[in-house]
Amino acid sequence: MTPRPKESQSVEKLSFDTDAGVGHRARIGLLVLQTDQTLEAELANLTAIDGVALYHARLANDALVTPETLVRMAQELPHAAELISPSLGLSAIGYACTSGSTIIGEARVTQILARIHPGVPSSNPLTAAKAAFTALGVSRVGLVTPYTPDVTLAMQANFVAAGIDVPVVGSFYEDNDLQVGKITEASILKAAISVGQDPRCEAVFISCTSLRTARVIAQAEATLAKPVTASNHSLAWHLLRLSEVHDQRADVGQLFALH
Repeated sequence: MTPRPKESQSVEKLSFDTDAGVGHRARIGLLVLQTDQTLEAELANLTAIDGVALYHARLANDALVTPETLVRMAQELPHAAELISPSLGLSAIGYACTSGSTIIGEARVTQILARIHPGVPSSNPLTAAKAAFTALGVSRVGLVTPYTPDVTLAMQANFVAAGIDVPVVGSFYEDNDLQVGKITEASILKAAISVGQDPRCEAVFISCTSLRTARVIAQAEATLAKPVTASNHSLAWHLLRLSEVHDQRADVGQLFALH
């Protein structure tokens, strides 16, 4: 039994004030893959703006990235979305998987999130990339992925169906998400430059939230003299804009410097 306090003891009741909290400008929800080693660190950096708060939930997934495992992830989306309470008053929510958005379908992802968080705008890296291309004024992009050809070609076809030509594609041919998170920034930079130097490309998109791309973007752009974006990069930008946060940053690439 908990001992009762002596009558001589007392706890002073203190007064307090409240404000809008750490997310007074934007509260952004993120559904992060169970195997992702990169996204949270990069999103924290890319959205490092006073008054912007991120709220994460981990989503069960298979480390092996195949069309079959990606389709199954749709069953886990509602469970992860429910872990972020609607009472937080989210300004936007994102499903952080580019390949999953490709195979499951952006419309279905949007529908699932809207059911759990009605009225909250949502995004995913694939939708965000398309919004980024529009904002940058490009329609021919080089694609870099870590995936096996079946997933990579499905992503290329998705972009083409949306009116975005993808004349050059390069891949690391790695189907293990845990291994993808260990691919070096130097390797990613080299790949982006290799694909992006093709004159048919107006820009480069580096796919996969597990790839460490945030510190590669500006370097690749300086070499190519073309816009470069990536899954985490475009998702962070799109979620901020959906949250009506339009702050510019000159240090993380052309996309974030746009008015």
